[in-house]
Amino acid sequence: MIYDKHIFVCTNQRVAGTRASCGEQHGIALIQEFKKQLNDKKLPIAVRAQKCGCLDICEKGPMVVVYPDAVFYGGVQIADVTEIIESHIKENKSVSRLEVKEK
Repeated sequence: MIYDKHIFVCTNQRVAGTRASCGEQHGIALIQEFKKQLNDKKLPIAVRAQKCGCLDICEKGPMVVVYPDAVFYGGVQIADVTEIIESHIKENKSVSRLEVKEK
């Protein structure tokens, strides 16, 4: 299937005491919430949310990126999922307060 939007959620996990990791900061819970809400909303476009490996912006995590828009979101919390779906996915308006513009 070809998707109109693709949501990647970092779920990378590292050894404790090294660099921060999104997987340790509720990455798995984020992907589960994205999938649940996308399924519940029955959007008129094809959207897939899936886990991914490291996006190399660990210090700003948990990280989410939306393609094909190439918008990176940092510090994403479970409570932000609804806003990302409603604003970015449904209305094509990025959530500026969560955007990461540079490393």
